[in-house]
Amino acid sequence: MSNNLSWQKKQLRQEIIARRDALAEGVRQARSEIIVQKVLALPAWQQAAIVMSYVSFGSEVATPPLIEAALAGGKRATVPLCVREGRQLIAAEILHFPADLQPGTWGILEPRPERVRPLAPELIDLVIVPGVAFDRDGNRLGYGGGYYDRFLATLRPGATTIALAFREQLVPDVYPEAHDRPVQIVITDVEILRPGLKLKAGKRN
Repeated sequence: MSNNLSWQKKQLRQEIIARRDALAEGVRQARSEIIVQKVLALPAWQQAAIVMSYVSFGSEVATPPLIEAALAGGKRATVPLCVREGRQLIAAEILHFPADLQPGTWGILEPRPERVRPLAPELIDLVIVPGVAFDRDGNRLGYGGGYYDRFLATLRPGATTIALAFREQLVPDVYPEAHDRPVQIVITDVEILRPGLKLKAGKRN
């Protein structure tokens, strides 16, 4: 990565996090509820047997209701466990939320050591992917560790990837690189973007 591109990404990351942090807590909560309802209404969610979701932290779109809905609906639910060595993510199945979790890497809730139940990525039907900023093609700007780009590359081809974002997190350009993995669907509080479905349609033509 060139120094200029690295600087652009860093600046954008700081700007969007500040924009997200500036939202009143009540606004974030209300918008998160709208986004969650949109996810629950998706056929891809309803048909998924095994789902993975990040556990929201700070001013991110709140995901606990999604994880709770998955467990209550009889789905198998997994959350990410960060392994700093090799910058890897492990999909760990949870049976009880939030009882199976404790603060882990960077203070984000992760499975307790005695409750880590690894699940092969290729078994997962749907992944809720975190991110700082997104463009309308599904490209994402993450937090800079590359954990998710590596993990998404291990999913089976038919898995659905979804990003959740407040409207303020949509930007014209997130400076994607060759190794970056776009998501198929971006859900905000005002719209649902399906760039991945357009891409699939284009491949068939």
